[in-house]
Amino acid sequence: MRDILAGLTAWYDRDVPFALATIVRTWKSSPRAPGAAMAVSQSGEVIGSVSGGCVEGALYETALEVLADGRSRTDVFRVTDDDAFGVGLTCGGTIEVFVQRVDRTSFPHFVELADRIREGDSVAVVTDTSAGYPTHYCVLSRHEQWGDLSIARDDVADVKRGLDSGDSAVYVVEVPGEANSTRILMVEIFAPRPRMYIFGAIDFAAALCRLGAFAGYHVTVIDARPVFATPARFPDADDIVVMWPHKFLESAPIDRRTVIAVLTHDEKFDLPLLERALRSHAAYIGAMGSRPTHERRVEALRERGLSTADLARLHSPIGLDLGAQTPEETAVSILAEMMKTLRGSTGGELRLLSGPIHRPPIAVGAGSHEHTAST
Repeated sequence: MRDILAGLTAWYDRDVPFALATIVRTWKSSPRAPGAAMAVSQSGEVIGSVSGGCVEGALYETALEVLADGRSRTDVFRVTDDDAFGVGLTCGGTIEVFVQRVDRTSFPHFVELADRIREGDSVAVVTDTSAGYPTHYCVLSRHEQWGDLSIARDDVADVKRGLDSGDSAVYVVEVPGEANSTRILMVEIFAPRPRMYIFGAIDFAAALCRLGAFAGYHVTVIDARPVFATPARFPDADDIVVMWPHKFLESAPIDRRTVIAVLTHDEKFDLPLLERALRSHAAYIGAMGSRPTHERRVEALRERGLSTADLARLHSPIGLDLGAQTPEETAVSILAEMMKTLRGSTGGELRLLSGPIHRPPIAVGAGSHEHTAST
């Protein structure tokens, strides 16, 4: 929903009801991950997509029905169904889509939710997909709760833990006081944009900054030289910091979604910076430089007390072997390596691989819920 939030907010502000279709779960190959959303306004305007074109036509009709009677619905599109073939879902996958009416009565917390997402807060939205209508909502942040959350205390704690990982989930919970009755709760996690720290205000950094912003990162460019670290040189950066790199990293927030690109290739900057970076929880740490530069850098870092395991996390020379020549091409190879590392993928050509192109949701643990991919 995040990518269509501006359009949804505009409708909501004008008191225009809309039907919101959200992917709840996927199996096998699916063009879009859980959390992808499409919306249809009262006047028939459409924004967003749940399948890249496969099932939108069928969902449009469902959305109009939901707008007409107010009752939420769950549509399942399978490759084995004739209807699924009819709407083009022939890639071997199955998607479950929940369609609900949103207006000021059914979702009174929508404005506050939209504001929190835009401000970069971690927010969870819990929707009872089995309720028919009205649908019950609860919005959680780390310290607050709005609305009625009818799930167990342990599940509430689990939802809040999901705020850090960005993983959405589907919960199957027992209804208190009702025998053999369960609820299906869709938990959408809206985590802040992941952080990308780029060290070194050079032309390669400017290209990576543009790509990082395009890919959805909150991009910060850091350089100790104020003449180079300027908004004019980095118009796509969210933040530009003039500071010695290792000093910046002493207090900068870093989590397991943070990526770090060290493009200075200057030892007086790189060594203290990489020492701190490799001791952090950053998901990816890459450094520009030749192979001889990398070898000298590794030996110097080893002398600073970093272990073999620490040093194995360093991607240097940085990027994938794409034959990059220009700063823009180099930025593509760096971003591709970041994606490969974070997703645990092979980085190989899809035509030479087997299995589904789009990876299925990964179940975490067992019990009352199953985790899906992030929103």
